[in-house]
Amino acid sequence: MLVPAISALGYTLWGIEYVPQGKNSLLRVYLDKEGGIDIEDCARASRQISSILDVEDPISGEYTLEVSSPGVDRVLFNLDQLREYLGWHVQLRLTENFENRRKFAGQLKAIVDDEIVLIIGDEEYTIPYELIEKANLESRV
Repeated sequence: MLVPAISALGYTLWGIEYVPQGKNSLLRVYLDKEGGIDIEDCARASRQISSILDVEDPISGEYTLEVSSPGVDRVLFNLDQLREYLGWHVQLRLTENFENRRKFAGQLKAIVDDEIVLIIGDEEYTIPYELIEKANLESRV
């Protein structure tokens, strides 16, 4: 429901995070555009998004809307976004243990089918995408 309005403003919807915490719940909307997002872009989009959410009311209860750029350590929400950053360092947090751990940080080598190939030191890990709870960009190699 937000994509048409965000696109009309000249932005791309990078992703959405919802953190339910009662009255302190947070809805974070990440936007991007060529050349990056600045504070004026966030304010402009926030007014538009807030109006849509007020009318559509998709979330019951109170929450805070936060509109943001994905930033330098951007959250990566899907495989297409991960593919854009092959060769970069990423941090992954998994939903369950894989190779006796839930956190991985290393170079994103490849994506094969629905699996992430990550290089950590001299080791190569092939991690099923379905296990990834959160992925963040770390830095360029």
